Amino acid sequence: MEQMLTWLLIVPLAGAVIGMLLKGDSAPRVWALVVSVLSASLAAGLIVGFNFNDAAAVQFPVAPAFLQLDEIGFKFSLGIDSISLWLVALTAVLMPLAIGSSWESIKLRPKEFYAWMLLLQFAMLGVFCARDLLLFYVFFELTLIPMFFIIGIWGGRDRQRAAVKFFLFTFSASVLTLAGVILLGLHAGAAGGASFDINDVVRYGQSIAPAARFWVFLALLAGFAVKVPLFPLHTWLPLAHTEAPTAGSVILAGVLLKLGTYGLMRLAIPIGMPDVVPQLAGLLGALCLIGIVYGALVAWVQTDIKKLVAYSSVSHLGFCVLGLVAMNATGVQGSVFYMINHGISTGALFLMVGMIYDRYHTREIDKLSGLAKRMPWLAFFFVLFAMSSVGLPGTNGFASEFLTILGAFTSPHLGVAYGAIAAIGIVLGAVYMLHLVQSVMFGPLKTPIHAEQGDDAATPGDLNWREIAILAPLAVVVIVLGVAPNIVLKTIEAPVAKLLLLPASTVVAAPANVERVAVGVAR
Repeated sequence: MEQMLTWLLIVPLAGAVIGMLLKGDSAPRVWALVVSVLSASLAAGLIVGFNFNDAAAVQFPVAPAFLQLDEIGFKFSLGIDSISLWLVALTAVLMPLAIGSSWESIKLRPKEFYAWMLLLQFAMLGVFCARDLLLFYVFFELTLIPMFFIIGIWGGRDRQRAAVKFFLFTFSASVLTLAGVILLGLHAGAAGGASFDINDVVRYGQSIAPAARFWVFLALLAGFAVKVPLFPLHTWLPLAHTEAPTAGSVILAGVLLKLGTYGLMRLAIPIGMPDVVPQLAGLLGALCLIGIVYGALVAWVQTDIKKLVAYSSVSHLGFCVLGLVAMNATGVQGSVFYMINHGISTGALFLMVGMIYDRYHTREIDKLSGLAKRMPWLAFFFVLFAMSSVGLPGTNGFASEFLTILGAFTSPHLGVAYGAIAAIGIVLGAVYMLHLVQSVMFGPLKTPIHAEQGDDAATPGDLNWREIAILAPLAVVVIVLGVAPNIVLKTIEAPVAKLLLLPASTVVAAPANVERVAVGVAR
């Protein structure tokens, strides 16, 4: 168990290297799936071996002496608390599903595609496991390279522009973050020496003069806000989502965007306390609200299913950041839970968009109608994940939306107006998602002409067993976390309290209330 995190990173990295040496088209696909399933098994082992009675403590620590640079205070240091644990689990679960979804659609250079996917998994897991700030930044930036090639080679018609825009936006902003990282690390050690240990960096950041802390916070905010993305830095996201292959969109929405919110929660918000974040909370909260409402309205008028889901991510991620800037236990818990739930529901929706496109070679809403008559299994999963995205009580999305809005309502830095406008965003989310479901799944049967050959063999059928096996685990998680959100919420109480410098007892009441409210509303 002590080396679990080491193996968690070695497996996808070694899998990517070995996969490039394989010959043929089928062997790399099978190999990538085996490697990703093995990574998921290791993540399951972490959950089983995790001590939830001490959830805020760093567990499974790894810090080999031969990978240390004492001159600059760098250590290859790994470890996770319960927040990191669930994000690691999310990454490990989504990757084999994304790889499985691409078996029939990726025909161009499959060996390279699956190698990049496994390298991307290695980098994302590294972000969530890193306990050294410099190591965190290296993994954070490393994620750009695989996703750049995944979008640029295997994406849609405008893939090169999407890949370049994605890379330039995220890399340029991260340069500012690097300046903050270096400034903090060079002075965070004992007696003013160098140390990039995250705990040392946060303590040092909280101790410097408010004016200096303000600029450090802005430097960290720059890179993380673009990665989220926070309005108005979101313009790269819809294009990247639309042009990326299905597997790329799933990982981009499910995990990659969470690197930004994770960085805000783990570094920027704690360093900005107790004075900088309260000063900027109103402005940041307003940007979140604009993103929530704007993203929902733009999603409503989209004619492309994938663009609609892409703009819904702009809206949903606004809730994540709103919960963080509320700076209370309820909001931060809701934000962490939202990261997980958004990855599940939106990742599943992108999987379903890919399955529809594989059959009809179109994503235009006005060319598709009444698919439930022909494909009841597809309709079942589509409606379920749409309701999860809306936040229907009894699905996983409800508890996280409820907590983030409640956090805004009760925050001394935000207040009732912020919570009320965020609630309007939920209503708009229901409008555009129900519009999508009604237009595509119900009504008279309508599909593109080239799919209507009058020959049953040429008519696309319902989901096959491979596709059902991909969607079923996500459907189970949607229901389980909807009915029993405390499976996650109780385990993140202690690390949230630690981040906010609160006694753990102040975090206990909210999750219990969520279950009672969810049951009451459902009834």
